[in-house]
Amino acid sequence: MGAEDEFDIVVIGGGPGGYATALYGAAAGLSVAVVERDKVGGTCLHRGCVPAKEFLETAAVQRTVHGAGEFGIRVAASTLEFSVSQERKNSVVDKLFKGLTGLLKGRHVTIFSGTATLQAGRRVEVLDGDDAGRVLIGRNVVLAAGSVPRTLPGLPVDGHWVMTSDEFLDLKEIPGSVAVVGGGAIGCEFASLLSDLGAKVTVLEALDSILTGCDDDIVRLITRCFKKRGIEIVTGVQVRGHTPEAGGNVTTVHAGEDNYDVEAIVVSVGRRPRTEGLVADGVAVQIDERGFVVADGYQRTGEPGVWAVGDVVAGTPQLAHVGFAEAIVAVKGMLGEPVLPVDYGKVPWAIYCHPEVAFCGMTEAQAKAAGIAVVTKKDPFGGNSRALIVGDTDGVVKVVAEQLPDGSAGRILGVHMAGPWVTEQLGAGYLAVNWEAFPEEVAHLMQPHPSLSEAFGETVMALTGRGLHVG
Repeated sequence: MGAEDEFDIVVIGGGPGGYATALYGAAAGLSVAVVERDKVGGTCLHRGCVPAKEFLETAAVQRTVHGAGEFGIRVAASTLEFSVSQERKNSVVDKLFKGLTGLLKGRHVTIFSGTATLQAGRRVEVLDGDDAGRVLIGRNVVLAAGSVPRTLPGLPVDGHWVMTSDEFLDLKEIPGSVAVVGGGAIGCEFASLLSDLGAKVTVLEALDSILTGCDDDIVRLITRCFKKRGIEIVTGVQVRGHTPEAGGNVTTVHAGEDNYDVEAIVVSVGRRPRTEGLVADGVAVQIDERGFVVADGYQRTGEPGVWAVGDVVAGTPQLAHVGFAEAIVAVKGMLGEPVLPVDYGKVPWAIYCHPEVAFCGMTEAQAKAAGIAVVTKKDPFGGNSRALIVGDTDGVVKVVAEQLPDGSAGRILGVHMAGPWVTEQLGAGYLAVNWEAFPEEVAHLMQPHPSLSEAFGETVMALTGRGLHVG
């Protein structure tokens, strides 16, 4: 290659949005380059979704061992060797990383190492790393630089007392007590796994509720289950800082009018876009006041031929599968193919705490706030045969439908689940919401028995007015 190399697509960032762009574009026959400062796979693979879920699986195994006696299996007291779980996590990540690298190579995607900046004329300059000084020219450029954890004033991250998800996922042992600052999806996942692995956990949330954005019935259930497990939840408090004990292994967290003595603090208050230095002056890509790239529904920025996908995009849910979907929209746009924008109001969400949470579409409160009359039905997992068999009955399926003038249920607006393996069950609900299906259309389809998925089928059938087990 010469000093300047031309490609159909140059992608800045190799996380989910970036590598999805590369794979989809290459599958369409386009020449693609990816500039990545670290490793392809991004936060999701190396410091987020995948390693966190591996630890959550460790927690699930621990719960299974502790509950084995209920099934007549006597197990001696178990001992957690978290360093072994770390090794397993690293092995899983490494296998996925090698697989992704091989897939990109197999589709002839060229990977450059370093930090990149977009210059005028769709010129991408590699500033550092192994390929420092290289200049790539893209017929299209995709901004997919990802995000990093947000921090809080008064809680400087030091990797010892205070850590974000990045530092937590490299721990070699579980602290005895932890304050999780932030009760959103990631905070609740960390609180859940820490509790299962033996830590005393306190969740400190600035808002009036954990899991803001979830349906109220789901929030109440998770709150109740967390408290039953000994997880303390404190809402409506601002964390001001912390004071380490001199020469000790405890620090005091100052939140609201109270203090909490813990061995570690995990800050989980969302993520900010990694856009510093991403776009040079004179390029018509708009960066908003929060640092996000402004893009339209087709992922186009204000600069012709420049697109944005993933966590850097203003208004997008910061989820890997959303990045995948946005990548497909962008590439189809480049090709001039028909394409529908991502409907962010109907994105599937999965939260891997225990009980798990999965949902898509409108909550009951959101529908009512939009002036939509609704009818709802719920089916608790306590009456589900499969849930009783596996010994995991905390949970509920709730379906929100539009109420028609005659009082019957119309299009399904939202599906909200909490309970065993609901993250694997949302697919049917997601299809129903996005197809704006009516309950009788979905109820016509059979669910296998005995299965956890029957709870969704029963709930939808109840909305037709003729439920079997749900009134």
